[in-house]
Amino acid sequence: MTGATQQDSFTEDYWQDPHAAFAEARATCPVQAVDFEGGRTWLVTRYDDVKAGLTDERLAKDWRACLPPEERETAPPGLPAPMSHMLTSLDPPEHTRLRALVTQAFTARRIATLRPRVEELAEELLAELPEDETVDLVARFAIVLPMVVISELLGVPEIDQAEFARLSTVLIDECPDEELARASAQMATYLEGLVAAKRAAPDDALLSALISASDEGDRLSDLEIVAMAMLLLMAGHETTAVFITNAVRALVDDDAARARLSEPEKVPSLVEELLRWLSPALNASLRFATEDVDIGGVRIARGESVTLSTGAANRDPQRYPNPDVLDPDRDVSGHVAFGHGIHRCLGAALVRLEGEIALSALFTRHPDLSIEADPAELTYRRSVHVHAPRTLPVRLGPRA
Repeated sequence: MTGATQQDSFTEDYWQDPHAAFAEARATCPVQAVDFEGGRTWLVTRYDDVKAGLTDERLAKDWRACLPPEERETAPPGLPAPMSHMLTSLDPPEHTRLRALVTQAFTARRIATLRPRVEELAEELLAELPEDETVDLVARFAIVLPMVVISELLGVPEIDQAEFARLSTVLIDECPDEELARASAQMATYLEGLVAAKRAAPDDALLSALISASDEGDRLSDLEIVAMAMLLLMAGHETTAVFITNAVRALVDDDAARARLSEPEKVPSLVEELLRWLSPALNASLRFATEDVDIGGVRIARGESVTLSTGAANRDPQRYPNPDVLDPDRDVSGHVAFGHGIHRCLGAALVRLEGEIALSALFTRHPDLSIEADPAELTYRRSVHVHAPRTLPVRLGPRA
């Protein structure tokens, strides 16, 4: 690698508090080489550079775009087959074609129709939790709510949802290549069977709609359907679960912000600032330079990978004054919590809806909620993509 000072890796402190590492990087070396995802990548941390990079056509999602044209067709994919066919790993025109097939299912208007069901589900889950003992809010609420919602949207049977949650954690967190391949294969095998079952007996869920679109001539292969379903299941609950977990931690210690949950008209602005402040997806998935590219004054050579840190960008003081302060009254326009450009998160409206409902329902029912763990003792997921504790022990009712 050429250009800026290289760093062997972030220290262990990064996994506990990535925003501190990002702040130092922005101030001292905003484009630097680090060890992420098992290899070297250029980490980009300033807002202007990140936002520009998110729409830079020279930064491809598929690493094979860096190869000479005659070698691209025969080059092996860099990920297990289903994952290499996900939207997050594709460039136009393949990306354009596949995204068009699912965009209509995730419009803000379409997602708004889910509000009654999400509200009902949130109340059901909270009603099952004891108030007088410690419960893990991650396992009992933060993961379950979005997993059930996305599973119902896709048409995945309830009996399989817990296993999907387990497998997606493996696919999101750092793990050995063989474990990644095994989890990907397990999820793909199940979804292949589910696609066959839906084709034989269609329902009104999204997976059947994708199959129908393919059968009607949109040329969506079974592998592409499986990859789409895998991505939606993973992204459809992981981001929201992380957001709910971290937002609860933030609001427990902020009386003024928490009070806004009792005023429905103020909840959307609170959630939007929480999205900026927490950035559920800390770093965008890898991009690859298809030619020599200059980012922030650093030359990145063709073929090298780039990690655009949306979490770092959202706390850049050049874009947001006093960025480490949670301020629901600030102008958060332009934040990149959901990315930017053609790869902007499809499920942004769904994350907002679930976040608003989950936080309002939780603190309305349990205003005395407290976290039953020393923050320093929480164990965090070891993931480049998300930052959240693996468990969040809470007490919902007042202490005796």
